Amino acid sequence: MLNDKIVLITGGTGSFGRKFVEHLLANYTPKKLIIFSRDELKQSEMASLFPKKEYSFLRFFIGDIRDKSRLYRALEDVDVLIHAAAMKQVDTCEYNPFEAIKTNVNGSANVIEAALDCNVETVINLSTDKAANPINLYGATKLCADKMFVAANKYRGKRRTRLAVVRYGNVVASRGSVIPLFFRQKETGVLTITDLAMTRFWISLEEAVRFVLSSMEIMSGGEIFVPKIPSMKIVDLARAIAPDCRLETVGIRPGEKLHEVMIARDDARYTIELDDRFVIFPTDISYDEERQRKADVLGGQCCGNDFEYSSEKNTQWLSVEQLGKIVSDSGY
Repeated sequence: MLNDKIVLITGGTGSFGRKFVEHLLANYTPKKLIIFSRDELKQSEMASLFPKKEYSFLRFFIGDIRDKSRLYRALEDVDVLIHAAAMKQVDTCEYNPFEAIKTNVNGSANVIEAALDCNVETVINLSTDKAANPINLYGATKLCADKMFVAANKYRGKRRTRLAVVRYGNVVASRGSVIPLFFRQKETGVLTITDLAMTRFWISLEEAVRFVLSSMEIMSGGEIFVPKIPSMKIVDLARAIAPDCRLETVGIRPGEKLHEVMIARDDARYTIELDDRFVIFPTDISYDEERQRKADVLGGQCCGNDFEYSSEKNTQWLSVEQLGKIVSDSGY
């Protein structure tokens, strides 16, 4: 799928970007792989891991998705674009809303326009569970981006460009996740929990990369792909990391949900279920005919009107023991 292709990933020095690059280098032979990001230090550190003599097709491109002209330059002759650049910290976005909008909304618009004008074949936008029924600015900006990527398929004209969205939950050991925080707090003997009932979806970086690639294989443009992944209780994660520590409840932070949703009930009438994922189609499809046709093509079934995919109602759950193994395998 990616052999002999020119691939570019925005935000390529982030947690997902690094794992994505590692996976591609191990499993594919791209014609060129371009890391597009704005941090020269991270690019330098990443470049040191992949020597030029061995990876001559790897390119590092300094740029910001807020800069449309730079995107046009970077996307020349690109076949596949993975859009992973974003402001992602809920707290940071809450207190810097204008900056979050400039990056997550305006920057995403730049990515779409540049991808269309440069005739990029396949475009995947990485989203988040916080984009479903958002209550914080980060989720709201990601919902805007999702809507833009879906709608862009309507005005691509005769271009070969297809755009889709991948939405998943919390990533194990990603930068800014709760795991590093718990390990730092472990030394004090007290772990802070916002709410003892809190639940989250859970996915590893490797699983996220594989899900993006498998979604690329079946996309036709305009879909939002949601993986079937397990839920976990934050309190169970804390017990897995520090079973002997005291837990202190500190209250939910601004913009934080008690439970996460990846498919809201209002999206159910546009959603089909496959063996390993859900697919949300654009809201202009016919409920009875078009969605059923798409379900038949992909070998799935339509979801009921009252369906909702939320972390507290999930049928898959991780135990304390399973969480402990996942954390250990992630390098902590």
